[in-house]
Amino acid sequence: MKAIVKNIDLNSEVAFSAYRPADEECFGLWITVLVGPEGKESGHLYQVLVCTPGWIRREYLHTGAVWERHMLIISRYDHSRIRSELDRYVEGCTGKDFWEIAQKAARIGAWEFEDYKT
Repeated sequence: MKAIVKNIDLNSEVAFSAYRPADEECFGLWITVLVGPEGKESGHLYQVLVCTPGWIRREYLHTGAVWERHMLIISRYDHSRIRSELDRYVEGCTGKDFWEIAQKAARIGAWEFEDYKT
């Protein structure tokens, strides 16, 4: 089984493809990525912080250190590059079922079912 990125959302009225930060070389932006099995409508949601090194420096490093997960660090804002990086990673996640794939995808984004216990 294979997964694909089905949608990227900013949780706002602005579409991901239309968004432009004020400073393309210093920004941080939370996105919601819908990942699902190829050929099916269903999917799971993942939260990813897309940001630049300059933004990390400005927002966090004044404290001297920072811990972070679920982050894609890019040199400047480029929605095509963000999409291609997400596509490349997710399409590389394979497994015997979608639950196995979803856990692999959770390595790059905060998964809606993270820490879920059956």
